[in-house]
Amino acid sequence: MTAEYTFPEAQNIVVSGDIHGDFNTLVHKCCVRYGMTGTLIIVAGDCGFGFNRPDFYENVYTKNRERLAKSNNWIVMVRGNHDNPAYFVSGQITHNRFMTVPDYSIIRACGHTILCVGGAVSIDRSYRISNPNYHHITPNPFARNLYWADEKPVYDKTLLDEITKRYVVDSVVTHTSPTFCEPINKIGLEKWAENDETLFADIAEERATMDKLYAYLLVNGHDVTNWFYGHFHRSWHDIIGNCRFRMLDIMELTELKLVL
Repeated sequence: MTAEYTFPEAQNIVVSGDIHGDFNTLVHKCCVRYGMTGTLIIVAGDCGFGFNRPDFYENVYTKNRERLAKSNNWIVMVRGNHDNPAYFVSGQITHNRFMTVPDYSIIRACGHTILCVGGAVSIDRSYRISNPNYHHITPNPFARNLYWADEKPVYDKTLLDEITKRYVVDSVVTHTSPTFCEPINKIGLEKWAENDETLFADIAEERATMDKLYAYLLVNGHDVTNWFYGHFHRSWHDIIGNCRFRMLDIMELTELKLVL
């Protein structure tokens, strides 16, 4: 079932690119450096869950709880490929101002209905798997690790049909992007593909999954005017059809506005 998260007190929405475990910097940047208040901050994947023990993330929240509360800000995190999916199952990280959301969650705030879908392919997965600190099998789903095999995005038509019955989505936050968005070339991938014979095919499948998601939303009456993603560590934006697509660099912030 689709999870819904509502933020009736939020006055602004900001989307962040990958943070790679740098939670404290994100909080300081938003709450202190930019003085944001009443702001919902959505991280578009690669948050950094899974590289430390669970108590590490609890300590991060404890350290930043007061600052988030005083600024009346919230941080909501979408799954990236450099995240343990176990942390993004409903009910795992559920603090009022610091939470992870499952794939195909709906966020409602500031007049927006936002669909969140995580996941991507790690281009460096062969290196991570060959690292002696990588655990191929572990009985503890929250054990520290370097790579998670179930990292890809998943196209879930059943959940999309459920969403369509209940909502009209106007904004999307994913970790990766459709094929018609940047990047559209394979520059930089060749060296990783030398030791990973299925890398190109898996990346093509990853991007095709986002194509299917976009096509479904377009055909089924969702008026999507904003689509944000991270993953590629670059900045880019363009208007395609009636939708503004925005690729966010590491820790890059951009505001979700009501109109293009």
